[in-house]
Amino acid sequence: MSLDIHHKCGIFGVWGHPEASWLTYLGLYALQHRGQEGTGICSTDGERMHIHRRRGLVAETYDEDVFARLPGSAAIGHNRYSTTGADDDANLQPLMASYRSGSIALVHNGNLVNAKQIREECEHLGSIFQTTVDSEVIVHLLARARQDDLEGRLVQALSRVKGAYSLVSLTPDGMIGLRDPHGIRPLCVGKLGDAWVFASESCALDILEAEYVREVEPGEMVIVDDSGIRSRKFGVEAPRRECIFEHVYFARPDSRAFGRGVNEIRVELGRQLAREHPADADVVMSVPDSSNAAALGYSRETGIPLEHGLIRNHYVGRTFISPTQPLRNLNVRLKFNAVREALQGKRVVVVDDSIVRGTTSRSLVKMIRNAGAREIHFRVSSPPVSHPCFYGIDMPTYEELLANRRDVSQLTDYIGVDTLGYLSLEGMLNAVRRDDPDGACHACFTGEYPVKWKRMPSKAGLEAPKQAAPAAGRSGA
Repeated sequence: MSLDIHHKCGIFGVWGHPEASWLTYLGLYALQHRGQEGTGICSTDGERMHIHRRRGLVAETYDEDVFARLPGSAAIGHNRYSTTGADDDANLQPLMASYRSGSIALVHNGNLVNAKQIREECEHLGSIFQTTVDSEVIVHLLARARQDDLEGRLVQALSRVKGAYSLVSLTPDGMIGLRDPHGIRPLCVGKLGDAWVFASESCALDILEAEYVREVEPGEMVIVDDSGIRSRKFGVEAPRRECIFEHVYFARPDSRAFGRGVNEIRVELGRQLAREHPADADVVMSVPDSSNAAALGYSRETGIPLEHGLIRNHYVGRTFISPTQPLRNLNVRLKFNAVREALQGKRVVVVDDSIVRGTTSRSLVKMIRNAGAREIHFRVSSPPVSHPCFYGIDMPTYEELLANRRDVSQLTDYIGVDTLGYLSLEGMLNAVRRDDPDGACHACFTGEYPVKWKRMPSKAGLEAPKQAAPAAGRSGA
């Protein structure tokens, strides 16, 4: 699945530490899996704001010279994967702007479904946009807000936007972390000595040996400055709808996301999958790496031995955009190779976290067959992905989603396996959110979108090819 859906974005912030930029770099390093197209850090020394942004991976982007240009005891950072919009330097974050109340920088993870309309309104009133990312509409709304303080300006600005957003803002006077009223995207708070830290996932706190304190609650604004930390609610009350795909696939297994341990949940997804779809087989294997824990759970529940049937090459990096199907298949062979000794003559259960376009799964099944597997029983630790995401995941269109066009019998034939079994929606919700199954966003499986908008676009209308000129209001988060 990992070649079919790309990650969202990772955001990070530190307030009150003399090496804030360096710590932000480390946090972004830990969040590299959430975005690989570009990265940026903005710092403040209490008077001025300093920024560095560049396309590429974190390890390629920062050095001692860069850190020397990012002084101060507060910083925010962003790793970008463009869920929509162009992949170019102008769309990198943090976004920074000056307006009548001073300077502000912000980083955003999510998608605003009404950004296009707000952008058109702002442009009609004379605003000039510098990027094509939806996050910039928040900056323009802030500049036009009538409240005197930043908190009030943010509340007024965010009252206009709809969609998914976790944000961290930075000024010379303070830092604010917040989540949308549904809490669709994650954001947590940590403590490092006297410093406060915000991060998309707790693995970014671990690299600093910072203490995990808690999640930022949906509809909550957490403010830190030299006087300490405080909290306030904003926006209208809304039902909690946290993205369940974070636990299925996106978050690192050593993270806590939405306050829950990811690895433990994925093991339970695998156990539940085994209860619903057992198989008479000799070995269980994962499609590395995101389904490793689910395969372990399947193995533990059934007693079938776990084997490393596929090896993933972690040094490939980002593969090229392939113009033809044979070249797209080459991308799979660059990243994976089968272990013949583990598969020869075996009845194999292959556990993956999801099937999206199906092209990756089909190529991997062929690879496993060529390695000598006698039978292949494909098991998926989530329901069929049948609807696109409008909240910050780079997901294919309705037409490209395999489960939107085929039933399980047709999917079995297309992928080329002996049997195919998906985890049920009830089973997934029970494993991930046993105490609050209604608190999850599962729109990509069910089409039940928590945030609706009268001009909510189809996926085809929302997203242009990355080689084309982007339309206004495209997200960079």
